[in-house]
Amino acid sequence: MSLLTKSTKETISRRSFFEKLGLAGLLAGLAGLGYQSLRSLVPNVLYEPPQRFKIGTPASLADGMTFLEEKRLYVFKEGASFYAISGACTHLGCTVKYAKLNQPKEIDVNGERRSVKFEFHCPCHGSKFYGDGTNYAGPAPKPLRWYKLELSPDDGQLVVNMGEEVEQHFRLTV
Repeated sequence: MSLLTKSTKETISRRSFFEKLGLAGLLAGLAGLGYQSLRSLVPNVLYEPPQRFKIGTPASLADGMTFLEEKRLYVFKEGASFYAISGACTHLGCTVKYAKLNQPKEIDVNGERRSVKFEFHCPCHGSKFYGDGTNYAGPAPKPLRWYKLELSPDDGQLVVNMGEEVEQHFRLTV
């Protein structure tokens, strides 16, 4: 008789163990589900620099080209006209370098004859762009991007909007 009660006690304790193990697994699953449910209420925020920013008054910019390294942006001033061209190559995003030509080059773009005084060269894979951003050599699939420039109504500074692309040859005349 003592053997019978001993095996019965072992069966009950084994059953109790598996019940507790199952309950622990259920509680762990519910805790994980609860955590994920609460975590979904907290947004994942990507902190990026603003796409619109001021670069100074029109009079403060020098004639010719100004490169804003932290924004990878070339801003050009020609008299009272301003325009902005991206410094990021359209191939893999390397920063293109401004190259002033010794002699102006005559080119034909879309049936229009132009004189080019400078170019952009990508040091990573050899893409080349005319001064207006049109790609003509290398693996770059598209021209450089042009960004919208406008004047701030409150303080008269130039505002670059890198969130809004404009057509090539866009000029802001002040």
